[in-house]
Order: sequence, then C-alpha cells, then structure tokens
Amino acid sequence: MAREQFGICAEPSLHGYYLLFNALDDKNSFIRQALSRLPALLDDYADQYSEANLSGVIAIGANYWDEFCPEGKPKHLAPFPAITCDDRIAPASSYDLYIEIRSDRADVNYIVSDKVCQLLGDSVELVEQVHGFRYLDGRDLTGFVDGTENPKGFHRREIALINQQDDNNFAGGSYLHIQRYRHNLNLWNAIEQDSQEEIFGRTKFENIEFDDDKKLPTAHTKRANLKDEDGNIIEILRQSMPYGEMKMQGLFFVSYCNTPKNFELILRSMIFGDDDGNYDHLLEFTQAETGAAFFAPSLNFLAGLALT
Repeated sequence: MAREQFGICAEPSLHGYYLLFNALDDKNSFIRQALSRLPALLDDYADQYSEANLSGVIAIGANYWDEFCPEGKPKHLAPFPAITCDDRIAPASSYDLYIEIRSDRADVNYIVSDKVCQLLGDSVELVEQVHGFRYLDGRDLTGFVDGTENPKGFHRREIALINQQDDNNFAGGSYLHIQRYRHNLNLWNAIEQDSQEEIFGRTKFENIEFDDDKKLPTAHTKRANLKDEDGNIIEILRQSMPYGEMKMQGLFFVSYCNTPKNFELILRSMIFGDDDGNYDHLLEFTQAETGAAFFAPSLNFLAGLALT
C-alpha cells in the first residue's frame, strides 16, 4: 500500500520554508538519487527536533515530469492553467522541483532547508525561496482567517490523496498548485471594515460566514466555495501561509487535491466569475505573481527513484 508524504495532510505549522528549483542539464540521474534520500533526511531531523513537529513535501513540476520520469506520469497531471481576464492575471512560472519544509521552529526550517540545498548541490538552481509564518490565529495579512473551509480530520486525506481506484500507479500522491500572491495592504487598509467583510463574505474578527442571501455575488467566499452539478462541495486542501517584510507582503497559496480540476474550477470562478461577470473582488487588492503545478508522489515512488 502506497504511503503518502506526511506533510501533505499535516496540521498547520508556525513557520514554513518553500524552495523552488530548476534542474540543470544532464543532472536528472543525480536528482533522482537525491530525492530518494530526502524523506529519510526529513525523518532524521523530525526525530532530532521532535518538539518542532517538522514535516515536508517533495514535488515534481508538471512541465519537468516527462523528462524526469519518462516511464509514466500521473493520469491528470497538466501544466499550470495560466489565465488572464481584464486586469486579473494568474501567470504560470517555470519550476521543476518544489520542497516544502514546515515546523513550529524557524531555525529548524532553516537547518533542514540548508541540508536540502546541500543534498541537491549543483544539480539544481534555486529560483525562489519564500519564508511563510503563522499570523495571529491562522489569519491572512488582510486580517481574515485563511482556510476556513478546509476539510477536517480524515476527510483531509480523502480530498488530498489519490486512491488506488483512480490511479493505482500513483496512489498516495497529490496534485499540487502554488501561487505567490502579493497584497496591496495600503489599499486594503484604506477601506472600512464593513467593506472588507462584504468583499470576503464573512465577518472579520468572529469569522462568521454571511448567509447566502446576504452575500454579494463578488464575495470571495462565493467565488472560491463552489458546488458541482450534484450539489457536492468542490474541495481542495489548502496549506497556505502569509509571507513578507516591510516592503512586500502577501500569501503563499498552496493547495493539494486528488484531482487538478478542483483548483482550476475555483481559479476560473475567481478570475472570470459567473455568467454575469461577477468575479472575486478580493483580486482588486492582491495579485498572483507566480503559479505552478506539481505532483507530490508517494514515499514508495520516491524510494523507487534510487533504483532508476
């Protein structure tokens, strides 16, 4: 039975370190060996710093997969769905590898991330690194709670992980999408709290969602919380974290799912809106600057890379 990477469904942490790499020419064999050793490295540091609740995720880019593993690919793996509508943009970025390190200690994240970079060595180029952090009681820097609609308990696994019936060769894996959003907090903080709550569709401090009949069609909760034709909620597991310093702030959006379709449906609903053009008005205060699709395979798959 395939064993999933623990970090996919792990509970929220206080600190996150997101590493995005591109592979260098003729280094695929070395990278496969290095990735096969990464889970053991994470386990060793999780034991060494047990109070930190360390977890990690290793994922391979959709655009890199055919070169990295030409023997076969996850059934629905596809490039990031870049979208543009008026001034609303979801750009696609070029990343081959994604390493997520999360724990309750920023120093442990740094130590482990440094070891990851040492292990990969000169086989890759570190294109971007983002330091995420828990803000207050799990809020975005806008002041609103992030991930309120996340699946809970065992349901997290049902939403995030591929089962054997759907894709036996890649069971235990997960489709991953990331976007780095940059917020315009000066503009956001210039509007009244009532207006902010209308944009989100829920109260700011109590985190109470508005009733449907009181929710604007442009509200974030309206555009991002969808149902299919049978009335079932279209879910993803979000593992996003705020990032930033005094010059730049935003949200590093991370979603896992057993199908990439759910993320794309939500993204299209936010940018294009409904049939009347009611798009997500939160996008007037934040802009996605990156976007990429990956697949986070099972631990069994990663172990098998040592044999190729």
